[in-house]
This record gives sequence, C-alpha cells and structure tokens, in this order.
Amino acid sequence: MNATAAKPKPTYRRILLKLSGEALGGEKGLGINAESIHDMAQQIREVRELGVEVVIVIGGGNIFRGLAGSEEGIERATGDYMGMLATVINALALQDALEKAGVATRVQSAITMHQVAEAFIRRRAVRHLEKGRVVIFGGGTGNPYFSTDTAAALRANEIGAEVILKATKVDGIYDADPHKNPQAKRFAQISYLEALQKRLQVMDSTAFSLCMDNKMPIIVFDLFKPHNLRRVVMGEKVGTLVTG
Repeated sequence: MNATAAKPKPTYRRILLKLSGEALGGEKGLGINAESIHDMAQQIREVRELGVEVVIVIGGGNIFRGLAGSEEGIERATGDYMGMLATVINALALQDALEKAGVATRVQSAITMHQVAEAFIRRRAVRHLEKGRVVIFGGGTGNPYFSTDTAAALRANEIGAEVILKATKVDGIYDADPHKNPQAKRFAQISYLEALQKRLQVMDSTAFSLCMDNKMPIIVFDLFKPHNLRRVVMGEKVGTLVTG
C-alpha cells in the first residue's frame, strides 16, 4: 500500500500583500490595465487555494498621487485625500478581477463610503479572513500625510499578519537602481537597521519604523514573474527579506 506524499505546507498562514497603484497600470503604470490586474488576481487565487489568509493594501499612484498634486499647487491634505480616493477605485477594480476568478472578496475603506465599501473595522476584517475571504484595504490610513506603505505596516500589525509582502517590479532590494546600474548588488537578507543606514528606501521611514518596532518582517519581491507570490508564501528564497 503506497502512502501518498504529504503536500508541502505554506510558510505563512496570514499575509499582507502591499501593491502599488502603478502595478495595476501595466508597463506605463497609468490607469488600470486589464491584463495586469487579471494576472494579479490569478496569483492571489493561487495562494488562497493553499489556505493562506490574504489581506491587501493598495496604492493609488496610477490615478493620483497626493505628493505630486501638492507640487502642482494643490493643498497637501486635499491632495492626499484625493490619493486615498484613488486607492478605493483600485481596490474595487481588484475586487472585480478577484471575484471573476472565483475568489470571495471584501473591500474595507478607511474613509467611509457605505455604497461601495465597508468601513474598516479590525474585528470584522479578521472575521472575513477566518471565512476564507480576501480583504482589500482602501483609503490608506484615512489621514493625510501618511503613505499607503504606512497603511500596510499599520494594518499588518492590527490584523496579526505574519509578514508584509511588498510587490515591486524588481526581484528584491539592491544597493543601487538595477535598471540604471548593471553592477548593482542584490541583498538576499538585510536588517532593518542596515536598510536604514544605507538609505535603501524599502518603505518610507514612518512605515519602516512601525515594522521595526513591532518586528514585522518584510519581503520585497517581483510580482510580475509568474507564480512568484506562491513561491514566496511556500518559503522559497525569492526577493529580499528584511528582518531584525
């Protein structure tokens, strides 16, 4: 009688995936690209099928970036609120793609808008996860002067995520821009302190400090390689691990 081999188990039970708005915009990073968002939904479905609980924080830079708006003369707080609304548009687009892929999804917004999204309530978000739903957090932190990186660090700690997976267009953290410098060195692992000292701009300083203070590991990886999200969740050495 042949014993069937046990399936390998995911390394993480609950993850927070941080997506930039530009990632939804395809190669140009603008607007919402149907192919890019479809590919993202398929990768997220793959990890849900492993039983991993997934929350997502999404940026809005493909539609509007508050900081850029303030440079053009828009009052900074107003520009930041406009950027937060852009993240809700992206959250709804991703929700649509996920549900078409057969993944149950809820959008929660830090800015209340009952017609399109639930208000962010931590206990309700955790309950959705326990029921197998993917939860997408829009609206940033709900406050101006805070980035969606900070929202990701905050929500990851609030809902008890084990790791923040920061999706980018490069396969980890380098000591220089690999697109401009072919000699740039990639780090397989780096400490919070070293990343700060080298000014590697993994996240903005507020978000990074929140992760460092709460010992929240961050993995920076390339989402645009097929099945990379699944590989990270399964514990393969993908991207760069930032830890204490």
